Amino acid sequence: MQSPYPSTALDAARRAIAEQLREIRRDAGLTGREVAARAGWLPSKVSRLQSATTPPSDDDIRAWCCACNAEDRIPDLLAANRTAESMYLEWRRVQRTGLRRLQESRIPLYERTQQFRVYSSTVIPGFLQTYEYAAALLGNIARVHGTPDDVADAAAARIERSHIIREGGHRFGIVLEESVLRHVVGEAATMAGQLGYLLSVMALPSVSVGIIPASRPRGMWTLETFTLFDDERVHVELLTAAITVTTPGEISQYAHAFEEMASLAVHGAGARALISAAIDSLD
Repeated sequence: MQSPYPSTALDAARRAIAEQLREIRRDAGLTGREVAARAGWLPSKVSRLQSATTPPSDDDIRAWCCACNAEDRIPDLLAANRTAESMYLEWRRVQRTGLRRLQESRIPLYERTQQFRVYSSTVIPGFLQTYEYAAALLGNIARVHGTPDDVADAAAARIERSHIIREGGHRFGIVLEESVLRHVVGEAATMAGQLGYLLSVMALPSVSVGIIPASRPRGMWTLETFTLFDDERVHVELLTAAITVTTPGEISQYAHAFEEMASLAVHGAGARALISAAIDSLD
């Protein structure tokens, strides 16, 4: 069954490209019909491209820019177009053979990344999860997405790749919303074990954990969960998709957002107190 949720991030990326094409045409002082005539197209194609009804091909972008004497815009538009095509990976396609391979596929990226910056408004980040928490969470994901049930192997693969928090010179900056501590995944005992483990890994010199108190006044709204891998890429997790962001300007925006969230968080004793309170609240 197809997901009822729209691929809003991909749509936004394509609309941004269409708007740039429209901007280039206007800057050139051309009508849509004039661009079509110069490119050898029907006028309806210009309309479809600049309304994002039809995604442009690389050749379409080159022809549009040449028709508008804006050849200097071609490299950036081509990069944006290719990012739009590759950024959106449907969960059902990625997970069609189960969740274990998805966990293993990310090992090379995890091993080469030196600095991880993670903001989560949903769950404990994968490399800080216990096996029991990971199995409960992945079981829910498999059920919701209808993927093959290889949860035990997938959870084991997730825990195996988590060795990076204790070796390899990696650094981890983690910022969690307090609600993440209160959302019970699995049974109460599973959640208590997970929160206890979170307290223990906070003692590692490579790991910094901040918690944003639910009661804290804030000028930054709650965001989608995301992970920054050095300054190379960002992974954003939605219900229906994993989005990969590689455009430098967008990576900078996520880095700025992480700093904003980190400034709202409490660390050290304050963070430990919130985690301990969450443990005490479990039945």
